[in-house]
Amino acid sequence: MLNLKSAYFYFLATKINLIKLLKKLYFTTNFYRSSLISNIPTQFYFHLNPFLLSSFTNYKDFTFKVSEVDPNNFWAEKDLKKDTKNLHNFLWLNLITRKHDSFLIQTIIAIWIEKNSKYQNIVWNNSILSRRIISWILNAEIIINSADNNFKKKFFRSIIMQVNHLRKNVGFEGNSSKKIEVICAILLSGLVFKDYSENFEQATKDLEKLIEIFFDEDGFPINRNPDTLVHFSKYLILIKECIKDSHQYLPDYIDNAIDKILISLKSIITKKYTIPLFNGATLLNHQEYFQYIERLNYKLKKTNLRVGGLQVIRYKKNLIYFDVGQPPKKNYSSEYQSGPLSFEYYYDDEKIITNCGFGSNISKKAALLSRLTSAQSTLSLNDTSVVRFERNKLINNAFGNSIKNNFKTFDVSFFDEERSIISTASHNAYEKDFGFYHKRTIEINKLDYLIKGTDEIVRVGKDKRVKFNIRFHLFPGIGAIKTIGGNSILIQFKKNKSLIFSSSNQNLSIDKSIFLGGNKILNNLCINIYGDIITGSKKIMWEIKKV
Repeated sequence: MLNLKSAYFYFLATKINLIKLLKKLYFTTNFYRSSLISNIPTQFYFHLNPFLLSSFTNYKDFTFKVSEVDPNNFWAEKDLKKDTKNLHNFLWLNLITRKHDSFLIQTIIAIWIEKNSKYQNIVWNNSILSRRIISWILNAEIIINSADNNFKKKFFRSIIMQVNHLRKNVGFEGNSSKKIEVICAILLSGLVFKDYSENFEQATKDLEKLIEIFFDEDGFPINRNPDTLVHFSKYLILIKECIKDSHQYLPDYIDNAIDKILISLKSIITKKYTIPLFNGATLLNHQEYFQYIERLNYKLKKTNLRVGGLQVIRYKKNLIYFDVGQPPKKNYSSEYQSGPLSFEYYYDDEKIITNCGFGSNISKKAALLSRLTSAQSTLSLNDTSVVRFERNKLINNAFGNSIKNNFKTFDVSFFDEERSIISTASHNAYEKDFGFYHKRTIEINKLDYLIKGTDEIVRVGKDKRVKFNIRFHLFPGIGAIKTIGGNSILIQFKKNKSLIFSSSNQNLSIDKSIFLGGNKILNNLCINIYGDIITGSKKIMWEIKKV
């Protein structure tokens, strides 16, 4: 069965990659370029509010002033080409002075159009192209301010050609996060150009299908990446607000999707506006984004205790995120990190125990390392990962760096009782290779705020010696030192605040680790409970308490 499935994905990947190759060759032909030319609009039906793009832009990424740049050499200067993607998506237009730079902007765009009217792999990448169209449309008022008819014609023609390219290829975009960008660009073109109202109609249909396929009933993406909540909510809110401003009919499913996604986001956001580091999430502060949606009068009140397979356990100063979910399907698993039953722990709004984060902002190697089970705060056997990652380049080119095997989580429970809150889950990822399943229970005692954990490594196969490690990665900057007794560790996270981690009758060590959730590698420490199982099963109990 497994071989048949592997053969199927190999065949499908071959087909996808062949189509991609042929399409790229076709895109460079004059025939294809001619097919993108259609009726050129003469004006915008109305101008959209550029404020709606503020959630996509950041002054920290804006490294130059347009007024200080020679527009004729803008695309040739090497220091401005360090970040090709950010330049060619034109989102920086939202950060410029809006009174005096119209002529400079027109010159920069006119030169861009002249240089890039034909397909180029990077510049016409779906994501970059879509963001460029979105930025041009929302900043159109400053772009065409006092412009002559010749520039307007070239500008409108370029928008339509790029949108036509997106329309022809939206069905081939397999990355859902990119697809929402493509749909958004097409939809906005249908709002601002009367002659292309069919773009709006088709885009709303495509958007409904995408939401139906990519989100579960709670509004969490099926790739299980919490960062995707932010990404999708930005585009859906942009779409909704633009439709409202254009006085078009707003489909109910858009409102419903936004509500569910924001509830999921509110359920897992911390008081410091960060997201727990599971399955592709990175360490970012989202405070400005929450301020943005509050200014647009989006009220975030309701929360859920479990979303996207993440169990949220809150009591007083204690906050725990516990991964009790299933792994995503193969074609949605390119960012999945193999940490079933991993958890993150916060005390008094300070992160204490963490997963290592997704290393995509550092390098491809860092991203791969960050996906290993040893990079998560959970159990690993014989220093292996619970899932194997696809190494076939053909399949990875088609589906991203997907997982190769699967497993199940089961016996998931949650009880909020008078004296304690208890969450339990199990997974069978190690059953085939080692003959064990893993059961983890995490409890918050409401009387003394004690955190209790139990990891049961339950044998279901023949006796065989197996090495185990239960890792508790500490957030960068947090110190740890063994106590004199040797079976407990002092965790210091503020000058006068400490916790004690202990596990009776177990081997404890403090190991060096690395944190990969930001833009660079950071050193951190890791508490490790380790040992061997020779016969039978093993139950390891540990606890965290305030000093």
